[in-house]
Amino acid sequence: MSLLMIGCGKMGGSLLTRWATSTNHTITIINPSLVKAPQNVIVRQAIEELADQRFDIIVIAIKPQLIEKILPSYRRHLADSGCIISIAAGYSVSSIEQLIGEQAIVRVMPNLPAKIGRGVSGLFANSRCSAAQIENAVALTNAVGYTHITTSEDELDRVTAVAGSGPGYAFEIARCWIESAIKLGFSPQTARELVLNTLSGSMELALTSKEDAETLRNSVTSKNGTTAAGLSALMQDEQLASLFDSTVLSAYQRAVALR
Repeated sequence: MSLLMIGCGKMGGSLLTRWATSTNHTITIINPSLVKAPQNVIVRQAIEELADQRFDIIVIAIKPQLIEKILPSYRRHLADSGCIISIAAGYSVSSIEQLIGEQAIVRVMPNLPAKIGRGVSGLFANSRCSAAQIENAVALTNAVGYTHITTSEDELDRVTAVAGSGPGYAFEIARCWIESAIKLGFSPQTARELVLNTLSGSMELALTSKEDAETLRNSVTSKNGTTAAGLSALMQDEQLASLFDSTVLSAYQRAVALR
């Protein structure tokens, strides 16, 4: 299939790298500032270079505030049975339809680990999408990791709050943990290796285990042991649980405000 990507920022670039090596699509991108593209990706500097080309899939990978100005010009480059895929956070299907009319539209909310094929993507398809178009969209998101298909844009906003923004929470937890290890006397490099490898190994174990997170936690928590002491401080007065509730709720509310 032919795929046109409009824009190529950090997230678009992460998807592009994986799609170029993991799919059989013919990929063209419009990005005047892109220095180097993956092999086999066709780079165009401006829309005029597309001439009369039409594409099966057009991916919106530009900043939301630019969509209203840029997207309408690309409507004529969408094939009659084509599909729009948007990775622009907070830009609703109805807002896209106001610019290009009623079309098959898929909204995808990927996250940064898509860059290494370990991403999590929420996906919402409007009622104009055929089964084949949804299948094609899911194949693209599966190429960069795990896909959760949602039944509404509200659910997609909730996926955004949990997974789309999630790497930011994970990186901040890691940062604080590393700083604590440094204060305990480790060098920055050693602290980084200890923390990130502990996190990576623990999450890999959780993903491959049939046991839930609470059971796994209990399996390494001996009564009156070091882990119990640490967890007692971490979970004091349920502050951690309350903080995460506030974190994901705030992200969700912001996603709703951006609709």
